[in-house]
Amino acid sequence: MSEERSALLAVRREKLRKLRELGVDPFGGPFPGTESTVEIVRKWEEGRKVRMAGRIVSHRDMGKSQFLHLQDRAGRLQIYIQKPSLPETERSVFELLDLGDILGVEGTLFLTKTGEKSVRVERLVLLTKALAPLPDKWHGLVDTETRHRQRHLDLIANEACRQALHLRVRLVRYLREFLAARGFTEVETPMMQTVAGGAAAEPFKTKHHAMGMDLYLRIAPELYLKRLLVGGLEKVFEINRNFRNEGISRKHNPEFTMLEAYWAYSDFAGMAALVEEMIAGAARELTGGLKIAQADGTTIDLTPPWPRKKYRDTITAVAGADWFKLSREAMEKKAATLGVELEPNLSVLEITQKVFEKKVEAEAVNPVFITHLPAELVPLARLNREDPTVVDVYELICGRQEISPGYSELNDPVLQAERFRHQVGEHTQKVDHEFLEALESGMPPAGGLGLGVDRLAMLLAGVDSIREVIFFPLLRPRESGA
Repeated sequence: MSEERSALLAVRREKLRKLRELGVDPFGGPFPGTESTVEIVRKWEEGRKVRMAGRIVSHRDMGKSQFLHLQDRAGRLQIYIQKPSLPETERSVFELLDLGDILGVEGTLFLTKTGEKSVRVERLVLLTKALAPLPDKWHGLVDTETRHRQRHLDLIANEACRQALHLRVRLVRYLREFLAARGFTEVETPMMQTVAGGAAAEPFKTKHHAMGMDLYLRIAPELYLKRLLVGGLEKVFEINRNFRNEGISRKHNPEFTMLEAYWAYSDFAGMAALVEEMIAGAARELTGGLKIAQADGTTIDLTPPWPRKKYRDTITAVAGADWFKLSREAMEKKAATLGVELEPNLSVLEITQKVFEKKVEAEAVNPVFITHLPAELVPLARLNREDPTVVDVYELICGRQEISPGYSELNDPVLQAERFRHQVGEHTQKVDHEFLEALESGMPPAGGLGLGVDRLAMLLAGVDSIREVIFFPLLRPRESGA
């Protein structure tokens, strides 16, 4: 800790002591009946009496006249205090205030000479004494990791942070209401599972001591939601927390939020139409339009309809019409000329997927549905009737990343068991046999979709890191004393 910060903390501790000597509780009780800054402005009427509470974020000392701004969850509003008009105790309390303190005030509304809406304070109550200073008024928290680690300070000092996280909150509410309005039932499925299924990912492992059994934090809720389809819940969804023991990047956090929805008697095309309507509606509702500016200077146009392109066609468009006729060695050479780096000993399928990720996905700014992926990539999807080497799926790419996958769901228990066995090889303990038993009771044909809520929030907020739309992203522990 710097000497300057230590000195600032000491000054505030001394003010805390003086407040207690005055008989004032520096961490006072409730202050009911307050209006938010937005409510006050919306119902503005000069001379009207109001009660409000908020954090002191600015202070301009004009001698007898004091101008401060209080900030609450909705915004900030100026208050005006004439020190001589305050009762003696309140005047003493005022002298011991600092930026960051939380204050409750009563007063009347008026316009200053410059036309700023303000509250003329008649009574003030200290609600919380802040013992640590706020970030610098002009620069705020500059270091990105500090911003994410000390999110409480970031929210106080950074308007862009508040806006991005508030947009995320509104987005989750919108998604929930959108699906409920269309007859979908919201459910909750287990976050601890005996088999980590529904996706190909490394799980986090834990142990239940009382039952003496290993458990996994879920990597996806898919297999449980499909059991509900079997049980007769024909339109079902969950906004869920998933956990994957993988790397961290600007697009990945080990704990993330996913929307999954299943619709009996629909298919991947129906789910694509649903997710297109849902995302376009969210953009209109939350941003006021369909063209969203991004941090890298691009603008994403979400105006429907969005194009549908087959996976194979996107590959030949960037790698040549003869790509799928090439030998594995020729594919490696061609990939190198395209600037695609490859690990050694990749299969033909893996090489093709690397080309897709680097030359199709990474360059798609506006939304596009990539359909009919190779069957080996999606073991839970239905085979295409005309071409059984591909499955009836879409991947929605937008802003150079996958936002949503959607399937025509596989409901054949025999074929599903074969797919699982092929996927896990000798690791049969990774097969969810209870799910397969549920399929044997008969799951209706259905469409399913997943939607990365964090990534969609990134897109709509126009930010370039998933950490900007997660309240508390995972970070390494800070070293002791740092």
